[in-house]
Parts: sequence; C-alpha cells; structure tokens
Amino acid sequence: MRIPIQEVTPETGQAEVIGWVHEVRDLGGLTFFLIRDRTGILQVTVPKKKVSAEVLSAIKETSRESIVRVSGVVKAIDKAPGGRELVPDTFELVCRCASPLPLDVVEKVPADLDTRLDARFLDARRPRVTAVFQVRSQATKAVCDYLFSRGFLTITTPKVVAAATEGGTELFPIAYFEKEAFLNQSPQLYKQMMMGAGFEKVFEIGPIFRAEEHNTTKHLNEATSIDVEVSFADHHEVMRLLEDLVVHVYRSVQETCAGPLDALEIRELAIPEAPFDRLPYADAIGIAAKATGEPIQYGDDIGTVAEKAIGEHMGAHYFITDWPTAIKPYYAMPYEDDPSVCKAFDLMHPRMELSSGSQRVHQHDLLVHQIQSKGLSPESFAFYLTPFLYGMPPHAGWGLGAERLIMTMLGLGNIREAVLFPRDRHRLTP
Repeated sequence: MRIPIQEVTPETGQAEVIGWVHEVRDLGGLTFFLIRDRTGILQVTVPKKKVSAEVLSAIKETSRESIVRVSGVVKAIDKAPGGRELVPDTFELVCRCASPLPLDVVEKVPADLDTRLDARFLDARRPRVTAVFQVRSQATKAVCDYLFSRGFLTITTPKVVAAATEGGTELFPIAYFEKEAFLNQSPQLYKQMMMGAGFEKVFEIGPIFRAEEHNTTKHLNEATSIDVEVSFADHHEVMRLLEDLVVHVYRSVQETCAGPLDALEIRELAIPEAPFDRLPYADAIGIAAKATGEPIQYGDDIGTVAEKAIGEHMGAHYFITDWPTAIKPYYAMPYEDDPSVCKAFDLMHPRMELSSGSQRVHQHDLLVHQIQSKGLSPESFAFYLTPFLYGMPPHAGWGLGAERLIMTMLGLGNIREAVLFPRDRHRLTP
C-alpha cells in the first residue's frame, strides 16, 4: 500500500511510494531520483548493476514530472532529503510527462507570474506554491472552527441577483433568460435579511464579483469574502470579533503549518496582538496629509498613497473608524448625535485594507432615506426592504477578504499568488 512520503522512515522498512519525479541525476553507474508527493520529497537511489532489467528499462523512459510507483527498502542516509533513501525492488512508470516543461518546477529557472498562471496546474506542483494553499486551507478551517464554536450558522446566498448590493456601475451583467441580472458584489443584503429571519449569527465564505478596472497587485475581479452578520450587536462588538478571529487564524497557521511555512522560508509569523488600535477617520487623514504633504479634504476617500502613509505610521493591524456617512454604503448606521458620521470601520493591515464593516441601519424608514440619499431607487430594493417592516433586530457585521488575509500573512508580493485561478482585468483563463 502507498505510504505518504512524509511518513517514510528507515524504521518503515519495505515501502511503496507514488509521486512525481522532481529531479533526476544520472552519475553513470548510479541514478538518483527525487520523488515528490504533497507531503514531501524522497530520494530513490538506483544502483544500476544491482537492480533488475525491468527497473533499468523503466528509468530510461522516465522524464522529470513523470509519475512513478516505486517500492523497496528504506535506509538511513545523512545526505539525502529527510535523512533517508529508498533502493527500489520495483520501479513503474505510471504516466510519462511530455518535454519540454512549460516551467521549471524545481525553480532553478525562474518564471514570471503570467507564465506561472498560464500553467497553473504545473506551477502548483512547486512546494512553495503548494505551501500557500496548504496555509489557505488551514486558515479557512480556522475561520470555520472559530465561528462554529461561537454559535454561528453557515449560509449560502445567491451569486446571481437582480439588484446591486451598493448601487454603482461596478457590476458584471449576465444573460438570465428574459431578465436583467448581475453577479453579486457581496452577500450583504441577504445576510441582513437572515437577521430578520431570526438566525442571529451567520457567516458565509464565498465568491464576490467586482467589475472594477483596477489592474494592481492587490485587486481581483473575483475574490473570496468571509462575511459575518450578528444580531443585537453594535460595531464595537463585531470589531472585537473580527480582531480576535484574525489573531486566531494566525495562531492556528503557526501551530499547524510548520512544513508549509518552512517551504515559504517563514520561520515565524508576525502574529498581531489584540485589541487593534482604533483610529478615527479624521485622525487618519491628518496623518496622511502630514506624511505626504498633500492635503486630504474631509469626506474624501483614502487613496493608495494615503493608505500606505497611514500604514507606515501605525505599523500594525488597526481599524479606521467613524467614517463620513456620505462615503459609506447606505446600510451603515449614522451616529444619533451626528448623522454626518457613521458607525463604520475598515480593518487595515499596514499594506492594505483587509475588511470593512459597520453597525447596520435596522429601521425601515431610515434605510429608505439612506438609499434615496445615495441617488438610488428604493423600488429596486423592495425584496431587501420588506423584511425591515416586520421586526428587524439591531445588527452589525463585516466582510473580510480571504486572499488579502493570506497575502499579508505570508508577505506575498501579488494577490494572484493567493488564489489558484485568478480573475482580473485581463485574465479569464485557465
């Protein structure tokens, strides 16, 4: 029976492994194969004068990245990866790999990101790339474990919708029989409706779509959002939930992903400390203006240059709070004593925004007023507004970008490295 390479030790004795040929070195009378599976790399040493004719025939046909099945005795050897090698009794070529390869899996010949993404199935065989998605898998598990342990229900909301979440033109229209439809920007409206259903605590991890024409290292047109909504909670409570979740995910990855982190040459994650600093919007634009020498008007959004300056000043995860109501979505709750400011927040990493959230408007008439103030038609949101007539509890929530969380956690240079098949301004395949 096949044994994962990570579990093969000299104590195993006889073992069978199946994997890809990572490297081949032919020294004449001795040939070394490095065989790779998801768990690690094993050296297979073939002394040509001591193996069968069948083994010799198979190794002659074997190319790099072919799949082989090898069985034999495992022995200790200091110079081999993991301090062990396998001397084969049998060597079967399961699937021969074509040559030349689109890119070098061993990484001796570097490839640019576009080349890697064009051959993503092959790029993902590289241990460093595999490691990113092992970390992402564990981070997703940690999110689910954390929220389930706190009584959350996981939900699934539509991705084909009739109305925009927040209005605007950043929508992908699609053909939906005889009707106009769009790919959803966010599960926002539906998770709020579930507050009206009495679910109280919900989360969803799923795709969101933004038809933004950005072509930067931190934007995607299809991304994964971790969305949370909580009844009978205000913005302070869901901020605490968010920061505790982020810390939990970092710690979980640190504790369970030693191998992947080692492959990424990360000795130790910079685990953030909660509580994160709360920085009011008015103070944030003041810091940016001082750092850049460029005045920022109150009510302007915070651009990339200002965001970078504020991040350098803060130096760690932080929240920007108390945003002008005019530049936040209609569902953000204004302060009672100053409606020009709302109970919205953004979670920031020093490099970029990770999450946005707020306490929501739960009063029907105020919500209608807010929608109208944004130049939108309440009639377009009738399906959303109706639940607010029938006992909508106070509630708050947020959406956290999964790719940005992984990108900043691992120090990746481009967000496309944190998603298997990115969709951006120019990439629609593979």
